[in-house]
Amino acid sequence: MPYVNIKITKEGVTADKKAELIKGVTELLVNVLGKNPQTTVVVIDEVDMDNWGIGGESVSVRRSKGL
Repeated sequence: MPYVNIKITKEGVTADKKAELIKGVTELLVNVLGKNPQTTVVVIDEVDMDNWGIGGESVSVRRSKGL
């Protein structure tokens, strides 16, 4: 039973886009590894930009600098 955890910054990703991610990742595991889609679990965690840091700064700060 594959378990995939996708972490993205919380920026208003639509339910349709999340469904597309879940479907695409499931299909990838089926096509590449031959996994059963009925037992493949995909979880999407949305992380607030202030709780995600890169290079010593939060994503919020980096985005405000245009990075």
